[in-house]
Order: sequence, then C-alpha cells, then structure tokens
Amino acid sequence: MVGPTLPLARYGLARTLYPVYRERLGVPLWWWLAAPATAALLAAEVYLGAPGYATILPYVVLVPAVVGVLWWAGRVRVAVTADELQVDDARLPLRYVGAVTPLSALQTRDLLGPGAEPYAFVVQRPWVGTAVRVDLDDPDDPTPYWVVSSRRATELAAAIDAARVGSGR
Repeated sequence: MVGPTLPLARYGLARTLYPVYRERLGVPLWWWLAAPATAALLAAEVYLGAPGYATILPYVVLVPAVVGVLWWAGRVRVAVTADELQVDDARLPLRYVGAVTPLSALQTRDLLGPGAEPYAFVVQRPWVGTAVRVDLDDPDDPTPYWVVSSRRATELAAAIDAARVGSGR
C-alpha cells in the first residue's frame, strides 16, 4: 500500500475506511435550475416595488433558503466498504446481510406501499425510482430488511455482494 493508506493498514483500518461503492442521492439537476428561478419569481411578487433596501430583502432570503433546502434534501450518501453498508448516518455490518435484491421502480413502489413491512428500515428519496432491498440475518434485530434508494441499484447490490464475499461472509 502507498500513500495515506499505509498507516491505516498497520492498524487494520484501511479496509473499512475506503468505500468500494459510493453514491450521493442528490436532487435532479433541473431542480437546481427551476427552484431558484421560482424563488426569484416569488421574491419579485413579494417586494412589489418596495422602496430602498426592502427591494432586495426577499431575494436575499428566499433564493438562499431554497438552495439550502435543495442541498439538505440531497445530502444522503450511500457507501459500501469492505465491512459495512453506510446509508447516511446508519451503518449495517456486512456480517448481518442476507440476500440483496435490486428493485425496479415498480417493485420499489410495491415494497414501500402495499407490501411494506412496518419494521423495515427505509431510506427512500422520491426522485430516485429504483432501490435495493437488503435482507438481514440478525436474530437480535427486529428489522427484517433495509430498503435503500439508488440510481444504480444493480451496481449497489453487486458491490454489497462482492464486499460480503471479500469479508468472508
């Protein structure tokens, strides 16, 4: 190993820190164009010719607020390391992972609707149609499975399976 992984490898941390798969569930690009434009239009309606500094106040407040909401909505990251699946702040050790199934948009809708299990762990973004179902093999955990949105569901499922095989599970 070279570079920054050398000291980490000495302590056995290099395998767990570097993801083999990474994805950010950001909002679609057109939202970044449409939402601030809509906020600017709304700001123009709000000020309606007010004199002085009140003219720019709606723009200064609304446009950054909308940009902040878009950033916050798309902040979720999905990663697979050699030892765990990371979804936002949640961590699932791969030793507890059972079957991994990539889901189409229709399958995802069914699994989150009529086929939903109340104890399932779900990280779903409405602008991402496909997802991955990760069944759990942990007798101490009442959670039957995780459902995680992913634009590249097949790649995510393959990465989880590959990391599981690599970790000896």
